[in-house]
Amino acid sequence: MAREIAEVPEVAAPLCAGWAEAERVASVLNARSFPFAVVCGRGSSGHAGVYLRYLIETRCGLAVSASAPSVVTGYDRPPRMDGALFITISQSGRSPDLVAATRTARQGGALTLALVNDAASPAAAAADLVLPIAAGPERAVAATKTVVNSMVASAALVARWSGDDALIRGLAALPGRLAAASDLDWSAWTADLAGAPAAFVTGRGHGLGTVREIALKLAETLRLPALGYSAAELRHGPRAAIQSGTPVLAFRQDDQLAEGIDALVQELRRANLRVHACGGPDGNLPWLVPDHAACDPIAMLVPAYRAIEREARRRGLDPDAPVGLTKITETL
Repeated sequence: MAREIAEVPEVAAPLCAGWAEAERVASVLNARSFPFAVVCGRGSSGHAGVYLRYLIETRCGLAVSASAPSVVTGYDRPPRMDGALFITISQSGRSPDLVAATRTARQGGALTLALVNDAASPAAAAADLVLPIAAGPERAVAATKTVVNSMVASAALVARWSGDDALIRGLAALPGRLAAASDLDWSAWTADLAGAPAAFVTGRGHGLGTVREIALKLAETLRLPALGYSAAELRHGPRAAIQSGTPVLAFRQDDQLAEGIDALVQELRRANLRVHACGGPDGNLPWLVPDHAACDPIAMLVPAYRAIEREARRRGLDPDAPVGLTKITETL
């Protein structure tokens, strides 16, 4: 896991500037009109799908839904998708439910696109279009570099599909920011998790996929129950479960939603709760000078991943092969 985190800047760089594959797929999408889009993914790939959803809805103005593959594989009720865009995100491209959902969407009239690490996988073969994220082999159970590259590929595609020059510039700066983020020390946050019965992670908008991803990594790598919520949701029902022994990690990118994150951090601190914030005037974790608000949530993954991996080893846990887990290649 440590080695694969260290590879992130290098494997992300080819996707960040002049990526011909993104140009190719974007040209196909620009030639079509879609009534809606559907994103399909499980686990970490699903979190990348949350990020992609925000990109499509904010840049392309297209409503996006999350697919439930069991509707096809379990209930045998393929939804109507005539004219839609169906996007599958998968590390292995071999999960049978994702392959079946992609195949069914294509048969139902959707244009299907697979974002996969293995361009020769069954999910890629089932799709009309393939966008290979090219992260290279990933052997640790906890996915890191494939998650980053799935998000980078999503941003590169949407930037070209929507003609967002600012996002293209943000991506060009991202490899350097990923490298700089690798040197940030977030051990104050992970040390605060010692003895905690649970942890919370929060953020909004483009950062929500990162929020859910880091909550998953806490659970699978540190064996710590962790809940990832939108800051808007956290201020309602879940707020009652936050106690002095349940630390909160807040991600804050510099955009229109930043004020709400700041308000939540201040509110929790006034209640003497333990909050670790990345970004903004109330941030207490090391962070970089803000850059593009849709790219920073990708870079924020890196110091969080690194801190979790190191904390696992400090506790005598194996972050590469957590007990009871294997690399997922099949799901039903």
